[in-house]
Amino acid sequence: MVPVIPTSTFRPPRWLRGPHAQTCWPTLFRRRGLVAAQRIEIPTPDDDAVEADWWRGDAPGPRVLILSHGLEGSSRSKYIVGLARAARREGWDALAWNYRGCGWRPNRQFRAYHSGDTTDLRVVIAWAAARYERLALAGFSVGGNVSLRYLGEAPADVSPKVERALAFSVPCDLGASARRLAAADARVYLARFLRSLKAKVRAKATKFPGRFDLGRLDESRDFIHFDEHFTAPMFGFAGAEDYYARASSAPVVGAIRVPTLLVSALDDPFLTPECFPRAAAAANPHLTLEATARGGHVGFVDFGDPLGRYWSERRALEWLSAGAAPSAPQR
Repeated sequence: MVPVIPTSTFRPPRWLRGPHAQTCWPTLFRRRGLVAAQRIEIPTPDDDAVEADWWRGDAPGPRVLILSHGLEGSSRSKYIVGLARAARREGWDALAWNYRGCGWRPNRQFRAYHSGDTTDLRVVIAWAAARYERLALAGFSVGGNVSLRYLGEAPADVSPKVERALAFSVPCDLGASARRLAAADARVYLARFLRSLKAKVRAKATKFPGRFDLGRLDESRDFIHFDEHFTAPMFGFAGAEDYYARASSAPVVGAIRVPTLLVSALDDPFLTPECFPRAAAAANPHLTLEATARGGHVGFVDFGDPLGRYWSERRALEWLSAGAAPSAPQR
């Protein structure tokens, strides 16, 4: 295995090379195009439930790909559906789970989710392991951070049925990514996230009066302020910086013992150099880092595939089926 792949086969169209074009194109123009999934609820130990979309045949097959979406995404996000569709064509079942409050209705408990919370992923994996012989994980953005944390924070507790994992566009250093998104060229993304997160806080405050200081909500114009006053208190962190330190995957990826591919673009407008764990990948034969020159955030858009798969989906299936082969240089 090659721990660090310095070049990549990804070649975006000339007219779609920019990081923002790559980031925005799938959201604006891609069609989902997948048959309806079975909607299920997976109970959690605290009398709540994880909602999920389950794509399968008449009966579960031998293997399932568990998909984790990004911040304020869902199991119906286009990148999730795109990989689920591609995996189904290759004989995989697909199980895309929603973080609490990201599914089709609000969750019952006060607890929501945070960007490094593996509690519910463990529930989902246990549920899948009771039904399948072989499991693989795929995470996008924050979902990649959650997946990497699951694999690295307690390697001995990882389900033995998890055979491979992959993650795309991962903010491995949450604090660095939070500060990057406060930059002028990324604030359009920040505003969209905060709009959604603030609406959920207001809904929670209606259901659980007195648990939030809503006066702080309008003051939150970046992630650091929001996480300091809302995320950290909800989950028992001392503050935003404590949350970032304890929830980031960067400190634990060196401990991963499942073959794992991490793909992120160097031009990703959400990421900084701290989000590329080069030293950990170089030292860990189980972790392969592929840093593409272009691709934006959860983009990797190209149009050369007759089945309509993006490069990231073809790369994911290559990894799941045959491991990481050295890629040809970019042109």
